Amino acid sequence: MKVTKFGGSSVANSEQIRKVGDIIKDDPERKIIVVSAPGKRNQDDVKVTDLLIQLAESVLNKEDYTKRLQTVLIRFSEIAEELEIEQTFLQDLEQSILRIISDNSSDRTKMDTLKSVGEDSSAKIISMYLKKLGLNATYLNPKDAGIIVSNDPGQAQILDESYKELYKLREKEEIMIVPGFFGYTKDGQLMTFPRGGSDITGSIVAAGVQADLYENFTDVDSVYSVNPKIVKNPKEITTMTYKEMRELSYAGFSVFHDEALIPAFQHQIPVCIKNTNNPYAPGTLIVAEKKHHEKCVIGIAGDTGFSSMFVSKYLMNREIGFGRKLLQILEDESISFEHAPSGIDDMSVIIRDFNFSYEKEKKVLRRVQDELQPDNIKMHRNLAMLMIVGEGLMSTVGIAKKAATALTQANVNIEMINQGSSDVSMMFGIQSEDLEPAIKSLYEVFFNDEE
Repeated sequence: MKVTKFGGSSVANSEQIRKVGDIIKDDPERKIIVVSAPGKRNQDDVKVTDLLIQLAESVLNKEDYTKRLQTVLIRFSEIAEELEIEQTFLQDLEQSILRIISDNSSDRTKMDTLKSVGEDSSAKIISMYLKKLGLNATYLNPKDAGIIVSNDPGQAQILDESYKELYKLREKEEIMIVPGFFGYTKDGQLMTFPRGGSDITGSIVAAGVQADLYENFTDVDSVYSVNPKIVKNPKEITTMTYKEMRELSYAGFSVFHDEALIPAFQHQIPVCIKNTNNPYAPGTLIVAEKKHHEKCVIGIAGDTGFSSMFVSKYLMNREIGFGRKLLQILEDESISFEHAPSGIDDMSVIIRDFNFSYEKEKKVLRRVQDELQPDNIKMHRNLAMLMIVGEGLMSTVGIAKKAATALTQANVNIEMINQGSSDVSMMFGIQSEDLEPAIKSLYEVFFNDEE
């Protein structure tokens, strides 16, 4: 059994949905289909989820929402009409949205419920279209599927009892079309996952039914070794591990939300990323383990928007609890940290900028000075984190030397190096403006020099 997920670009319009139908029809093992809301049809277009968020904001702000409602309805009307879906679908959709708008639920619940309309409608359209193709297909609401989540609007987490319920889906014979992005609490309240939640749904369902494979169809043939916007025609990654995918996702790869694969990872379900527009391409297979080899580096990624707080104090290593106290100050101010490389007398804490406003910075620095009395404390903003990823980095000789040589050739100064106990990644902190030339130089050294 395969669980197959189609992203927003795969269901953006009727032409793409026809491709989805052909892909499902082509393989009877594709028994459970998870779908996103329609995405952008072109670069200047707007995703349906964003249209629904705008609609919800108008409703919550007690503004005239008529135009925004019509925009959503027109988008689905175009898809339904071109696929020759019954007009009753559009009437039901409008009535459903109006019921959500008029109910007495809290603002947070109303926002979540309106956001979910995109995925829910997409699933209903696709199930009707598959029936027109002669397939035994049915729409399956996440509640009926057994997707039970925590009561956290916009940040729902799957509950363990879901997996037992989901496993029962193996007994069904029909093709099940499940909307992604949301589930239901034990008392029946709709809650959405974080943004990118349809990938999370697909991963959860694949884990629950113990699928042989979780296919994730998007608009690229595979995962590439580097961002193709930076390096033209980069090499494809044919096989990678969950750990490698997690590291690359964290460092700016946009194929997956960086937490989306956790359920599949925990249940050892292999994942294959494929292209809806080129479905017979092999794609990228993500597995739990693979054999190490000499050319262990499989990808290079980077992301901007980081700051570093550098704290120095003589004999810091002998002061019991110094690191704990420093991190406690961050916790008190609701600030999470990304990395904390340290030396004998100094410690750096890497923080994402969106989590560390200048007001928080002033407060944190004042507390660190007053409570820990360091010899020196400095802030470095405008940093980028650059990641070299590959299983077996630590046991492969010469990786750090090659990376340092590449950065030197690009005239990039290294602000920080962090590998620690990781056998999967090596991280460098550099200035944000140096990120693109650094990635290009690293790619040249680790990939083009191999030829």
